[in-house]
Amino acid sequence: MSFTGNLAITGALSIVLFVITYVIARRRGRLDTIDTLWGLGFAVIAVTSYALSGGGHLLSAALTVVWGVRLAWHIHSRNHGRGEDPRYTKIKGNPFYRVYMLQAVIMWFVSLPVQAAQYWVPEVGWLGWLGAAVWLLGFVFETVGDHQLARYKATPDRPPVLNTGLWRYTRHPNYFGDACVWAGLYLMACEHWIGAATVLSPVAMILLLAKGSGAPLTERAMRERPGYAEYVSRTSGFFPLPPKKG
Repeated sequence: MSFTGNLAITGALSIVLFVITYVIARRRGRLDTIDTLWGLGFAVIAVTSYALSGGGHLLSAALTVVWGVRLAWHIHSRNHGRGEDPRYTKIKGNPFYRVYMLQAVIMWFVSLPVQAAQYWVPEVGWLGWLGAAVWLLGFVFETVGDHQLARYKATPDRPPVLNTGLWRYTRHPNYFGDACVWAGLYLMACEHWIGAATVLSPVAMILLLAKGSGAPLTERAMRERPGYAEYVSRTSGFFPLPPKKG
């Protein structure tokens, strides 16, 4: 199948996945069901593009699946037994277009480098291996950061702010890791100029994480917590850096 045809199919597939998830979420009474789909949706798009291309860039597709499945399982495990995410309880009106359809479009757009790699990058070159290294750095940061946060939350006598491990160097190791994952996948696609032309896809994801629905929302929810202002004053907001003295 042509790359254009692939884009049409994955676009339609993204919409269908989110429509089905919206129906399930309404029946469950849990709009945050969409968070589990986020990672799985990328995995589905990667596998679909790999299959439609007749077997394209296996490494790019495989790393997307690994990242997506890990993220989906983590979010599902985190949300199990908890109430609805406060972000969704504050949404007024019908969230179908404002949340579900919007995320379907964003997911399809962000995944463009992975889709392009299946058609225009026949083998892994030096940029591909560099991308894999950046992906691995991000995956480690995201996975370890999530594990450290989960362990912190499970500690009964925990301090009000997590400031050890990776969280000592950045206030958002999981979001930084996510950004590296998509920067790495983009580098893999850069072996061909069409893949390089999808640069707005990782830019969009990184902006969402650093300036949009990622770090800023978390900071807003944390700012009243005792000790958080001090933590902010000495810890990097996104890129890992040594903590400031003082």
